[in-house]
Parts: sequence; C-alpha cells; structure tokens
Amino acid sequence: MELRQLRGFVAVAGAGTVTGAATSLGLAPASVSEQVRRLERSLGVALFERTPQGMRLTEPGATLLPRAQGLLDHADDVRRAVTGRRRRVRIGALEMLAAAKLPAVIRRLSERRPDLEVDVRSRTRQSLLAEVAGGELDAALLLDSGMQIGGLGFTPPPDMDFLDVGEVGLSLVAAPGGDREPLLVSASGCSIRLAADRVFGPGVPRRELTSIATAREWARQGLGSALLPDFALEPDLASGALVALDSDAPRLALRLVWLRSREPALRDVLYAMSA
Repeated sequence: MELRQLRGFVAVAGAGTVTGAATSLGLAPASVSEQVRRLERSLGVALFERTPQGMRLTEPGATLLPRAQGLLDHADDVRRAVTGRRRRVRIGALEMLAAAKLPAVIRRLSERRPDLEVDVRSRTRQSLLAEVAGGELDAALLLDSGMQIGGLGFTPPPDMDFLDVGEVGLSLVAAPGGDREPLLVSASGCSIRLAADRVFGPGVPRRELTSIATAREWARQGLGSALLPDFALEPDLASGALVALDSDAPRLALRLVWLRSREPALRDVLYAMSA
C-alpha cells in the first residue's frame, strides 16, 4: 500500500464519486481510479461497489476507511516531527458562517493552540460534508437542527460526529409597508431554505433567489418577505429598513462536524474550538 493510494481511496469514499475525489485532490479522474484499482489489487479485495449513483464502500472498504485515515494522520505526524513544520488544521464553513460566526471559533482555537496553522475554507454544505468525509477538511461549521446530523433535512455521509457550539436565530422580515408575498428564498439545499420550507410548507408562494444576501436586499426593496438569520439582520432591524413579522421561526444549531474515525487525532483541536 502506498500513501497516495490510501489518500485517493479516502477521497473517493468521502466524495462518493471518482470525479469528486479527483477535484478535491487536484488530480485527473483517471489517476484516482488507477490508485484505487492498484490498492484493490494489492489487498486482493474490492473496496468499492461501482453503481450508477457512484462509488459505494464494500464491507472490506468500510473496514479499511478508518484505518487508512489513521495511517494518513500518522504519516502527517511523522512528517511534521522530522521537518519541524507546524501542524496545519483545515476548517470549513458555510459562506455566511465563515463571515459571521467562524472568526470567534478561530479566535478560540488560536488562543488555546497558538502552535497551529489554521486554513479556513468557504464551501457549500454538500462540499463541506464531502471534504470532511474525504479527509480534505478536519472539521466544518454548518447549520442544522435536531439530535443528529441532517435533522434539518439533508443526508450526511456515514461515520460523522458533531458538537453544537451555539445557536442561530431566524426571523421572518419585510420592509415597512412592503409586500409580504412572495416568500423570498435562497437556492434549494441551502440550510436557511430547508428551514423556510419546514416552517411554511408548500402552500406559500415563493421566489427563488441566488443567495441569502440577495433575499435580504429584495426584502429591503419591498418585494416580499424573507426568513433570514439574526446575525444578517441586526443593522436593518435597528435602522428600520426591515421589520420582524410574526412567525414560528426555529433556532438552528451552529454545529461543528468531523469524521468520527479521526477523532483521536483531532481531539485536542476539537476541544480548543468548542471550549
């Protein structure tokens, strides 16, 4: 077994497709496929079931995954010990959280672990989960609800664990004297969109826009109402540009997620981020 083969295997397991793994690794899909095939030949077992929907781990593949990630973590530890290089931690977040909430988490981490080099990346939720599962990210910050990952209405990769490090309130807002309909929503799959669909159901007229920022601006212009996170609303509510409307808007969990099989290597970092 070679480290590059293990790295390719872990990336495919996380992304669910060779193409997705190749993109995250910066390699050609053919190269990643060849790495996986060579690893399978060296072990004498099939690690993936190739399906029209993507690459699904076989039982031997599922057994290998946490051990492969552990070997990659150990190799990184050895490399740092030999070269004296600082430990690098890769943290991802939804774009709106990267601007509003991630700085406080990074500040806690920097204060408690000044020896770390922190790499911050902004991604969509789907990319965040795939990169955590594939080992490209150590942990990610996203919005969710309930007692397990995906309670908001999305399906996470297997072997994920989490810790809620805060809450984000949602408010239904509109411009004073502006239209209350349609409901201005972000693209399908966005966490705030999932929350809006859950609160209002299918019967409320909607206008789908490109982002939370666009929905807020359209609401400011009186073109409808929008369900938005509190941290994006404070200036507009204070100035009177937007007013809060009655709604049963939920509070969402600010959720730190990571791969359970990597927790021994990350425990000190996760504690520092969440303490």
